[in-house]
Amino acid sequence: MPVLCRVALRTRIPRATSLVRKTFFSYEHPPSSQPFGTVEDVILSAAYQHVPEHGFSHHSISLGARDTGYLDISPSVLSNGVFSLIRFHLVRQRLNLAYNTEELFDTSEINSAGTSAGSRVAAIAWARLIANKDIIHRWQEALAIMAQPSHVPSSLKELALLSDEILHLAGDKSVDSSWYSKRASLSTTYSASELFMTNDKSAGFADTHAFLMRRLDEATTIEGVFEGLGTWTNFTMNAGINLLRSKGVNI
Repeated sequence: MPVLCRVALRTRIPRATSLVRKTFFSYEHPPSSQPFGTVEDVILSAAYQHVPEHGFSHHSISLGARDTGYLDISPSVLSNGVFSLIRFHLVRQRLNLAYNTEELFDTSEINSAGTSAGSRVAAIAWARLIANKDIIHRWQEALAIMAQPSHVPSSLKELALLSDEILHLAGDKSVDSSWYSKRASLSTTYSASELFMTNDKSAGFADTHAFLMRRLDEATTIEGVFEGLGTWTNFTMNAGINLLRSKGVNI
């Protein structure tokens, strides 16, 4: 599957700014203009700057709170604790896709015959993956938290929203029976590629890009073979278990 990957993305996480609020598209999930409360947004924006060094952790949140003048965080402000910081990353990068897509190809190409839908999906999915590069060394820690039973539903919802966004930005407007199978296949392909990327040491994550392209080809030729939600859960649970074992937890 040919793909034009003119990725001109930010090379570092920007300085502390509130979450970009740009509408995204989803047939099943209406967009929310306020994904986080005002105070939560301010604290998480600041905490996000500490993730590359301190990970998705309470320490990063504490530093973010200190940076913004909140020395004593009430549990009601960040009711989901560290998972709130993980979700902040997921939402932020999903919302940024609309801007990044404009850098990948001219919007006039979306419905043109010159650029295939498959190529557009591949380019946008890769743009989302490469947006993880500054925190990829911390992402297995995040997966371990996302695998906790209380967080799996929200994590799966974010994955579904991401698939909706990628396909919409690629120009997919299908409302037939293929709607669910496309999103299930893309969700599974993306999550597998994201997990692969956590162990990728190749220059520019070239191996991850090759892996993504192979999986997209498989999803195209064997449509429906993947069961998106169950496969995502298995990937995430295994990553979390392996991480805990590496830290000496007897599982």
